Amino acid sequence: MCIIKLESFSVIGIAVRTTNQNNEALNDITALWNQFLNNQIIDKIPNKIDHVVYSLYTNYESDYNHRYDLILGCKVSSLDDVPDGMIGKTFPPATYQKFISKGDLNEGVVYKTWKQIWSEPLSRNYVVDFEVYGENAQNTECAEVEIY
Repeated sequence: MCIIKLESFSVIGIAVRTTNQNNEALNDITALWNQFLNNQIIDKIPNKIDHVVYSLYTNYESDYNHRYDLILGCKVSSLDDVPDGMIGKTFPPATYQKFISKGDLNEGVVYKTWKQIWSEPLSRNYVVDFEVYGENAQNTECAEVEIY
């Protein structure tokens, strides 16, 4: 874990409102990922900076125990052309603690890392938390996902 300062950034993607209560998030997040992959949403995002996929948790009612929005998308250079059915959002600069989740994505390695994060006494502002699925996450059996 390390502390990192990130500049403001914008994303375009698809979203769902969910909660970690009663396994709702597990079902909603799985469905959103299936929609993202099966409908090739990444190819429909305009102004992409690259093909890195971001999974962003934002619009928290209060904290991770309550409702929040999950956005799957890519960083973009502009929000001028957000396609119908997608959402565009800009996040302010902030300081994050960076975690690395390593292992098999199909075995829930990212969720296990989140459970560790939730158990730590971190000072969080609940504006946006996110996962980065870059080049090191391409091999699902031996993935490396950054969590901020």
